[in-house]
Amino acid sequence: MGAKTIIITAVIIIAVVAVAVLAVVIFSRQISTALVTNMVKQRFISQSAKWDDGLYMGLAGTSGPMPDINRAGPCTVVKAGDHLYIVDAGQGSAKNVVLMGFQMGKVDAILLTHFHSDHIADLGEMMMQRWVGGSNNKPVDIIGPLGVETVVEGFNLAYSLDDGYRVAHHGAATVPPSGAGGTAQPFSLSTEEDASVVVIDDGGLKVTAFKVNHAPTSPAVGYRFDYKGRSLVISGDTVPCRSLQKQAQGVDVLLHDAMQVSMIKIVHDLAGFSPSPSLTKIMADIPSYHTTPEDAAKTASEAGVKQLVLYHITPPIPNPLLNNMFLGDAGKYYRGPITIGEDGLLISLPANSDKISFRQLLK
Repeated sequence: MGAKTIIITAVIIIAVVAVAVLAVVIFSRQISTALVTNMVKQRFISQSAKWDDGLYMGLAGTSGPMPDINRAGPCTVVKAGDHLYIVDAGQGSAKNVVLMGFQMGKVDAILLTHFHSDHIADLGEMMMQRWVGGSNNKPVDIIGPLGVETVVEGFNLAYSLDDGYRVAHHGAATVPPSGAGGTAQPFSLSTEEDASVVVIDDGGLKVTAFKVNHAPTSPAVGYRFDYKGRSLVISGDTVPCRSLQKQAQGVDVLLHDAMQVSMIKIVHDLAGFSPSPSLTKIMADIPSYHTTPEDAAKTASEAGVKQLVLYHITPPIPNPLLNNMFLGDAGKYYRGPITIGEDGLLISLPANSDKISFRQLLK
């Protein structure tokens, strides 16, 4: 290629780039408007999409209490037919519920496993969004073990001023004052180690709350969902216990709390570099009331679970290359598939089938 040809080619490229830049400058408002319009349209389309009948589990938050840039606090959305439920309300999870395409205004109830702050931080936001998102005229039910009354009362009081502002701004027809906040629906369990109680039985869906061991945090529960031949269990925070293994018998999916103690030990051993004087003690304490991936795998194997999914990931996994380190020897104890849960993951269980499929809704 001669020098003249190179010069001509360079001039053409520069001209094309200049025209493109000029077009962007001239039509920047139109381009921006088109981009925003498409983004909003896609969001509304995803929220109005038709769902096949079945049981769905959406992971809106998969972190533990330690700060994790890639994960919101523990929160699981469960859809069964026309029913929509949320289990736990970890920090930052409310926005993920919406971004995943679920309609907060159609939530039937919010279920809490226990009352640690990392499981209830977004409860007020969820109650508010459920109210305004559906112009609901009744507060959302907040189902949980005894003590849920105190939690709901506190959030209702904290959001009471905001409720008034919204009614004044949007009008009672849009945000009926009677629908603000939540209504506590407490349940109690017997003193038996494997105690359980059915908390929802509606339209073919049965939800069973069962005792788990998160001592000294008590009460603490997990939940089992059964719908049209499909089943899933959400462990909540726990150490291995008989009640969880009993409720997980033969389920399609077990969503289990997971803490890798070897990685926590690294944090513990380096805690002296932290400005927090309490970090060493906390890192020494927390393994006593969570489950390792290896023990979660043992439970899944003994219960005959079809799919094990780990959540409440502690400590954070900064890079996927460390996934194997987090899993440790879990694969030795459970021969079925193990998935490290991520925010945005949707697990689908079609009605009266044995199929299990995964789809990411946030990437």
